Amino acid sequence: MIAEVIVDVPAKQTDRPFDYVIPQSLETVIQIGMRVVVPFGPRRIQGFVIGIKPQSTLNKLKKIIEPLDLTPVLSESLISLGNWLSEETLSYRISAYQAMLPAALKAKYQKKLQVSTESKHLLPQTLQDLFTNQDSILWEEAKETGYLSLLQQEVTKGHILIIYEVKDKIKKKKRLAIRSALSTEELKAYQSSLTPRAQKQHDVIKYFIANNDWIFLTDLTATLQISNAVVKELVKKEVLEESEREIYRDPYENRYFARTEPLLLTNEQQEAIDPIHDRIAKSLHEVFLLYGVTGSGKTEVYLQSIQKVLERGQEAICLVPEISLTPQMVHRFKGRFGNQVAVMHSGLSAGEKYDEWRKVQRGEVKVVVGARSAVFAPFENLGLIIIDEEHETSYKQEENPKYHAKDVAIKRGKQGSFPVILGSATPSLESFARAKKGVYTLLSLPKRMNNQDLPQVDIVDMREELRSGNRSMFSSSLLEKLQLRLEKKEQTVLFLNKRGYSSFVMCRDCGYVVNCPNCDISLTYHRHQQQMKCHYCGYEDHVPSVCPECQSDHIRYFGTGTQKVEEELHKVLPEARVIRMDVDTTSKKGSHERLLNEFQKGHADILLGTQMIAKGLDFPNITLVGVLSADTMLHLPDFRSSEKTFQLLTQVSGRAGRHQLPGEVVIQTYSPEHYSIELAAEQNYDQFYEREMMIRKGLKYPPFYFITLITVSHEQLMKALDVTEKITTFLTSRLTKSAICLGPVASPIPRINNRYRYQCLIKYKREPELNQSLKKILDQYQQEVTSTSLKISVDVNPFILM
Repeated sequence: MIAEVIVDVPAKQTDRPFDYVIPQSLETVIQIGMRVVVPFGPRRIQGFVIGIKPQSTLNKLKKIIEPLDLTPVLSESLISLGNWLSEETLSYRISAYQAMLPAALKAKYQKKLQVSTESKHLLPQTLQDLFTNQDSILWEEAKETGYLSLLQQEVTKGHILIIYEVKDKIKKKKRLAIRSALSTEELKAYQSSLTPRAQKQHDVIKYFIANNDWIFLTDLTATLQISNAVVKELVKKEVLEESEREIYRDPYENRYFARTEPLLLTNEQQEAIDPIHDRIAKSLHEVFLLYGVTGSGKTEVYLQSIQKVLERGQEAICLVPEISLTPQMVHRFKGRFGNQVAVMHSGLSAGEKYDEWRKVQRGEVKVVVGARSAVFAPFENLGLIIIDEEHETSYKQEENPKYHAKDVAIKRGKQGSFPVILGSATPSLESFARAKKGVYTLLSLPKRMNNQDLPQVDIVDMREELRSGNRSMFSSSLLEKLQLRLEKKEQTVLFLNKRGYSSFVMCRDCGYVVNCPNCDISLTYHRHQQQMKCHYCGYEDHVPSVCPECQSDHIRYFGTGTQKVEEELHKVLPEARVIRMDVDTTSKKGSHERLLNEFQKGHADILLGTQMIAKGLDFPNITLVGVLSADTMLHLPDFRSSEKTFQLLTQVSGRAGRHQLPGEVVIQTYSPEHYSIELAAEQNYDQFYEREMMIRKGLKYPPFYFITLITVSHEQLMKALDVTEKITTFLTSRLTKSAICLGPVASPIPRINNRYRYQCLIKYKREPELNQSLKKILDQYQQEVTSTSLKISVDVNPFILM
């Protein structure tokens, strides 16, 4: 039998199946979707078996060395999804397959130098000494000996072999378990022979007469309140036996989730859920856009749709944006579906991710809640995929393969003929336009659950505050409302929009800004470490006390960080208890959840944070939301900046007044007349959609046109420009007249890590040849990309144009 294998070498020449003979001893073992170790040139590498056939057209085939798995890690439907993914995102098939698996399944390679006993005496004396008591040494050790050139000569002569070993990173977690080695009768006989003084042994025997099953040693000693020595003694006497048993690393194992029951649906929810249930029952694929204002009960629609899928014996995936994998979402799912839920997100360790993935693969769970990559969960009988907050940019992967989880979900839905639900209070313009055209089916939830009014929004013009002499970061209106909340013992969320805006250091006399020496961007000031850092290349420097240009000591930092806001809050409201949530306070595992729990229990009056608090939070006592800097994202060089501002403001306003108490929102801004801010205050998505669509149509941007961004980077400016120019010329000659090719032009951040960046942007409606042309470019420059420092990146439908 012959196996078709995609090998772990991401290059154009290897982006096809290679034939390998399956050794007779492995014919019953090797299956499609398994990882195997195969010889490839002088190396041993990992590969994926994507097909098995009776014969090959080629002679002289090498044999598979060994399998890395006992069961396939990729199902046939995932393999075909991987092939589609590599076509769509112009990436290699091996990269697509690996993107579907947890990090623990990506093999590591270890390089060794090996000498055979026959060749040992042929080596120079120094090397003979090196191999005295061993036949092989690790490459790392060889490099440190100082004999590399000698070793290389011997490799050329064939006296020393270079061996590549594939090391699997998987470590299964094991614990010591105990059970009885005797039958119940024998146990009773042994018990009667014990003296009354051996009371602890009596207890153990009594336990195993009642339960003859494996039990972890730690659980046994805790249950019977005995020491390990008692058990070890009985193991020594062969009354009990011990064994290492595998256990899952469960990030939620010590947590109790109170069971919840389905809620009674409102008329609007019922109307929205009926067509979804109908498609589930008929196994039909359809994409639903569930457009509901904040607090309208979208989550309940998700939960009851999943319930329907489970009743049919199928499985479901629910994706949520990374940050808002808030413990609240996990609580709702675990509360409703208990142990049938696996959770996958970046806060878990590699081992925990691997264990959650295996629960899915072994069919031990029926529902996955997770971030972007959970869309590849290895379910065999999927019945539904839900994407919550479908407008979120975190669903797009920025490294190869540059996929969007929404596209993958829809493709899986077509493959398995089941519905896909996209939910949002502020859908992306592309999705809403598709729903308007009938490509997606629009389902609306226009009212909040308990008919609660949307919060009242107050826009404060910060220019007026400055004119009236208020130099603080809190407007007088916001301060007044904050004091009122403290008196009423209600809670407030303060949101600082930090994206695209950072604290930088500038001289007030000459205007000099401290920039990164490797990138064309200012260094960000980190107050707690008194350091300046570049967020692109990692460069760090101390804060200068005088200006390097004019020697003035009026050098200060600008911009508002969460720490600065917290200090200011303590000055103006010393009695307020504040919880700060930002990158610094949530970097430890579990800290995100701990801080939210503190806030939920009422241990603080004000929750202050960045975009991680903008969505998903649902606390009854929040009656005020303050947005400190609404316009920091408006002025980014990105055609989606108004849309992102509108979405963020609407989402964060939606945190207020979700239950009995009415809510208020204060938005502080320097551009109060901008339509995205005005319409977010009214939560008027429809009008925003109309305005934004007119602008997009005029500028020929999505959803009227598709876009593809090509970025070229190199250490030499002229080289980057030259390659981008050639690419642009080539593409212009291959595209239709209706396509627009903009470039070459310097990227918005023209230099990162001493590499110059140029880009070319293509806008098009239908370009059947585009994919082929882009492939041709990547193939053409592949040699240069691998041998020099040239980098070419192609992003189809990019979300970040920086």
